[in-house]
This record gives sequence, C-alpha cells and structure tokens, in this order.
Amino acid sequence: MHRKLPMYICFLFGAFMLVQFFIPHRTSTAIYETILDWVQIIYAFSLLVGVALLIKHHAIIATRPSAKDRPYSGIVLGGIIGMFIFGIFFGRGEDTAFLWVFKYVQAPMQATMFSLLSFFVASAAFRGFRARNTQAVFLLVAALIVMLGRVPVGDMISGFIPKAADWLLNVPSMAARRGIYIGIALGTISTSLRVILGIERTYLGGSRG
Repeated sequence: MHRKLPMYICFLFGAFMLVQFFIPHRTSTAIYETILDWVQIIYAFSLLVGVALLIKHHAIIATRPSAKDRPYSGIVLGGIIGMFIFGIFFGRGEDTAFLWVFKYVQAPMQATMFSLLSFFVASAAFRGFRARNTQAVFLLVAALIVMLGRVPVGDMISGFIPKAADWLLNVPSMAARRGIYIGIALGTISTSLRVILGIERTYLGGSRG
C-alpha cells in the first residue's frame, strides 16, 4: 500500500492536469490555481529539507578529524549560519550586511565560476573544430562566420559576415534546434504518460516494474 498510494496520487493529479490543460473550465481552473499554491508551499518545505540535509552532511564532515574536505565544510556551514543571522537580525534591505555579502561575495564568486567555463568551451571548440573531414570543415567555417558576425570586427571586415551569421542562426541552426525540441517534447510526453500510468516507478525509490 505504501507504494500504491503515491501511484494513485500521481495518476489522479497527472490526469487532472492533462484534462485541465485541454478542457479548461472555471472550476478546473480554480482547482488548478489552488494546486499551484500548494506546489509553492511544498517547494518551500522541500527547500527547508534540502538546507537541513546540507547542514547535516557538512556538519558530519566538519566534525570528522580525518576528513580532507573538513575546511570546506566549515566554510559552507559558516556561510549558511552567517547569512541566516544577517537576514533574520539585520534585515535584507538596502545597506544591510545580508545584501552586501550577496552583492560583493556571492555574486563575484558565481561570476568567477561561470568565467572558468570559457576555458572548457575553448578547449572543446578546439577539439571539435579540427578539419578532419568535410563535415568538420563546414562546422569550422560556420562557427567562424557566426563568431565574427557577433562582434564588431566582422562588420569591419565585410557587411556580408553579420548577415551570413544571422542566416546561419535563423535557418540551418533553427531547423536543427526545432528537431531537437520536437524530440524533447516527444520524450517528455512518453515519460509523463509512463509515470502517470504507473509503468515508470523509479521515482518511488525502487526498480522499474
């Protein structure tokens, strides 16, 4: 019963969302809006559970003398506790410690982490743009045109380069993206139907079937 009840709930809500989407009605729309409110409440509690598990995980590592990641876990715990204290006791408005840490500590660290991705993108592009065959040559030429068309240097070289870059993005690239989107939509539909009908049960924590 502890496995069948979640399946029944999943089927009930999945079928309701499906019917409500294709057959909207004032009653079903009101119920749908109420469900969305409950989703926000559940999401808030899931965040609390996630934070509690994160604190528990890093507290175990921080109190383990032989752990190599002990200093990093201490930093995580210190950041969580510090932001909690700043937000609760000193407010979250302008000119507060909470907003200062968010703007001048967290935001620069996020920008630094994302900027490191450029090196991985450059190395992947170097490996992918090697002209080993005809397809790779076309890919290399298209990539060069798009990159030059997105910067002022390309327009300085020739006014044709930005137009060619726009054409590559709007015609062949868009066609490929639409094919990928269609595949994603079909995969999402099939997976959703499998979950609603109880065929896919991995979300229950067990094996399929």
